[in-house]
Amino acid sequence: MRARALVCYTPMPEVPTFLSTKSHCSAPLTTLSEEERLFYSTVRRFAEEMIAPSVRAMDDEQQLASGLVQKLTELGLMGIEVPEALGGSGGSFFDAVLAIEAISHVDPGVAVLVDVHNTLVVNAIRRWANEDQRAHWLAKLAAGTVGAYALSEAGAGSDAFALQTRAEKLDGAYRLSGRKLWISNAKEAGLFLIFATLDAAAGYRGITAFFVEKGTDGFAVGRKEDKMGIRASSTCELLLDGCVVPAENLLGEEGKGYKIAIETLNEGRIGIGAQMLGLAEGAWAHAAKYARERRQFGKPIAEFQAVQFALAEMATEIEAAKLLVYNAARLKDAGQPYVSEAAMCKLFASQVAESVASKCVEIFGGNGFVRDYPAEKFYRDAKIGKIYEGTSNMQLMTIAKQVL
Repeated sequence: MRARALVCYTPMPEVPTFLSTKSHCSAPLTTLSEEERLFYSTVRRFAEEMIAPSVRAMDDEQQLASGLVQKLTELGLMGIEVPEALGGSGGSFFDAVLAIEAISHVDPGVAVLVDVHNTLVVNAIRRWANEDQRAHWLAKLAAGTVGAYALSEAGAGSDAFALQTRAEKLDGAYRLSGRKLWISNAKEAGLFLIFATLDAAAGYRGITAFFVEKGTDGFAVGRKEDKMGIRASSTCELLLDGCVVPAENLLGEEGKGYKIAIETLNEGRIGIGAQMLGLAEGAWAHAAKYARERRQFGKPIAEFQAVQFALAEMATEIEAAKLLVYNAARLKDAGQPYVSEAAMCKLFASQVAESVASKCVEIFGGNGFVRDYPAEKFYRDAKIGKIYEGTSNMQLMTIAKQVL
């Protein structure tokens, strides 16, 4: 202990007295612990070996490769923060962020499934469910039941709480009626967290959250959206036609749905930041590799200053995004305020992803514009980062409210 203290603290008598002479030994923000490095490298290797070969086919077919959810489950990625006693990995929120980043490096579409499942559905249950619900649902989610988060509607996008889906209280049950749109994981999900208005007169304070299982009478997954990007991820409408769920499927308390949704989405934005970070890292890696291989005027284009500067600028943007994402995630795990940091990391990382993916296309030149190369897919996938789980304008509103 003495030797470590000597390494960490070096007196500097020559500095002005108004400056601190103590050097604190906290690790750099992006330095991973041994366990974190092992976890990240394991997920990256899995993504390269098990996801990369199917990226083009999943994009073309607009669906996940057969058996992929089971493989994700076997690796422990469907219950990252679920306690080991319930079959989960017993990890941290930061671990979930690392997993999303690692998978997004290869395919951001697959990362959406892991992101929504862990940062929204699992976290909502961990925080708001009662003991019996946590034991039941977390065990199922960790075992491979996919979770979906159903808040958005046709008239409730950025104005997320202008909900038209209604809940009616019955004797020992609730009847749900309405339509949800833009629901990620809908095709694969077995459990849906659905927000509905129980008391319309109370406005947003009447919104309530419910668990709805796939196969429940009166509930159906509707049309699947044909999207520009993240095409492996399913995005569908949900139809609720007098769907009756038992009273024990109420999450939290009646009228607390607004609070559950807002606070869960604050966490989810960090996950989107991680997705956009991983996307940018993947695009940069492909651009750098191509620049070393592509020859023009007798030498690799990586030797031209213009290309070098583009790659350097991309790398700088990525590092800045990583600092924001990692800081927000570590603040969340430390139990410190992180609302503005979460909004900042989503805002900035989505900008970086779009910028880096665009430059990646340009470095590939004509090859970047065709589907035989990976650049155009990263570019298509990047755009959603500025839209879902709160548009960039909504993030700016959140940040302004916090800083002012």
